[in-house]
Amino acid sequence: MEQLTAADQLKLRGLRRMKLVATGFFLAATAVFLVALLFEDDGPTWVGYVRAAAEAGMVGALADWFAVTALFRRPLGLPIPHTAIIPTRKDTFGDALGSFVGQNFLSEAVVRDKLRRVHVSRRLGEWLVKPENAERVTSEVANVVRGAVTVLRDEDVQAIVEQAVVRRLVDRPWGPPLGELLGQVLSDGAHHKLVDLMCDRAYDWVRDNYEKVMGVVSDRAPSWSPKFVDSMLGDKVYTELLNFAWAVKTDVNHPMRLAVDQFLIEFADDLRTDPATMQRAEQVKNQVVEHPDVQRLIGSAWGTAKKMLLDAAEDPSSELRRRVREGLLSFGGRLVSDEAMRAKVDGWLEGAAAYVVTHYRDEITTLITDTVERWDAEETSRKIELQVGRDLQFIRINGTVVGALAGLVIYTVGQLVT
Repeated sequence: MEQLTAADQLKLRGLRRMKLVATGFFLAATAVFLVALLFEDDGPTWVGYVRAAAEAGMVGALADWFAVTALFRRPLGLPIPHTAIIPTRKDTFGDALGSFVGQNFLSEAVVRDKLRRVHVSRRLGEWLVKPENAERVTSEVANVVRGAVTVLRDEDVQAIVEQAVVRRLVDRPWGPPLGELLGQVLSDGAHHKLVDLMCDRAYDWVRDNYEKVMGVVSDRAPSWSPKFVDSMLGDKVYTELLNFAWAVKTDVNHPMRLAVDQFLIEFADDLRTDPATMQRAEQVKNQVVEHPDVQRLIGSAWGTAKKMLLDAAEDPSSELRRRVREGLLSFGGRLVSDEAMRAKVDGWLEGAAAYVVTHYRDEITTLITDTVERWDAEETSRKIELQVGRDLQFIRINGTVVGALAGLVIYTVGQLVT
């Protein structure tokens, strides 16, 4: 027998007291019956009435004692049919209880109605808008993240990163997506700032590298060409080059700029449609992915991400925890003030709960039936008697009292008839 808790010990003492009280009623009725039986022949008339009431009270007390006892054990240990009902029919009661719970508590209509009346979303919002509660949830989320990251094996996660993410990304052709992206950038005109920057840098380079331009012209000039001619020619080339760079820089409609735009448009289209260009893009992709530095970066991706997650989860002032906390506060505020949001969340909760009880009701009720089946029959009977036995003793008391009154009435009617 398992150790009783303090609450069960208190109930056990109460049960024993009520058993003594009920037994005392029976003994009192027995004593009155015996005394009345001794004095009935020579005593006054009313003694007969007392004897009849006491006799009926004894019968009622015995009958109800038998009924209450038969629920939990065999009265006096005798193999009387239909006794020890709870120990012998424990599994049947478990099945009936599971079926009752499933039909009356785990029905979709009941669950939806209960959730609708509870107003879960409003209560959740009122709870989350309190900063201390939002911080508490954030801490729990951080604990979950730490636990999950710590439990995961690094080699398994790294394999998933490489196979499920990197490999899938590499296996897909890059040409058409890059062409689509570049085409969208060109149509939006977002590339103009980059072209402006390139033109600015080109002009700045020409302006600041006079000697290099002159050196290139001198190196390309024939050996028989006079130096002053080379100098004049170089100066002319530099001036024209500088003017050209300035024109490209300042004129947004310069033919050079338009040529660059046209080239990029054609290149974007080739990435989507031209097999040769797409093949070159694949070659460049493979060269990039197979580069040792890129491979090292992929290999250390999970380790870096893991360290970042652990550091962010440990630090209460980290950006991750701050954003989670602010998100919870914002979500709680919306649940309090936005009726449409509450209706949506309540709908999600009702739908999820309805799905669970509709598809897994049998599994849930099986928990009840399997648990009851695992219980020891005698222990089950003892536990149930401990919970309800004290109240059942009132049946014995009432049986004694009601039996006595019924016996008195019957005896009185018999005396009046005769």
